[in-house]
Amino acid sequence: MTPSSATGQRLAPLAQKPAGQLLIHEIYRSIQGESTFAGLPCVFVRLAVCDARCVWCDTPHAFTQGSLASIDDVLKRVLECRCPLVEITGGEPLLQEEVFVLMTRLADRGLTVLLETSGAHDVGPVDPRVHIIMDLKCPDSGESAGNRWANLDLLKPSGQIKFVIASKADFDWTVQTIRAYDLDRRFTLLLSPVFSLSPNTNAAAVQPAELAQWLLESGLQARLQLQLHKFIWDPQARGV
Repeated sequence: MTPSSATGQRLAPLAQKPAGQLLIHEIYRSIQGESTFAGLPCVFVRLAVCDARCVWCDTPHAFTQGSLASIDDVLKRVLECRCPLVEITGGEPLLQEEVFVLMTRLADRGLTVLLETSGAHDVGPVDPRVHIIMDLKCPDSGESAGNRWANLDLLKPSGQIKFVIASKADFDWTVQTIRAYDLDRRFTLLLSPVFSLSPNTNAAAVQPAELAQWLLESGLQARLQLQLHKFIWDPQARGV
């Protein structure tokens, strides 16, 4: 299968989506598990469909499962949660153009809006009030070729860049990338060990203590983060 045909298959669930509608996988209130907002109650709006297939992806159920909702419906459901913090995630939320209007309308209501995105799509149209948490995919993810480096010039200083690290090679790549783009002087950096790997790979997940040691030895001023929700609840639990 060619890369273009694979991408076409991955985007197929959006092919018949009506304009003005969003394909939503789930909406729920929980504890934010990542970023500098970790520990806070947060409403998660998870959009369906992703054009990436990271080896360690923990939400493959969002690739194809979703139901249609209008922007008004999503806004209503979020506001009913009575929570001042909301994160738009996926899947890859920027695949659905209606998400830009949704984020603006949420911000207009006075909510603190977070966007978690893969880094493969243009973040330029995102409302400036939104806090962007953007991945840079490391090589072991299998998706590093999709990194959109131009996004680094579009992020505000409040932007956060996340590296999910599956190996020492991933960490070394992270250090080189941070230094090449002077990222530790420009943004908040989040280094997260892969919690678990696909059963189809022979590699072992990076242990938090290993990553902590590598970080200390590197001299970088970056934040090591663990996925808090996976320690509070069963790592396979959904809707938390």
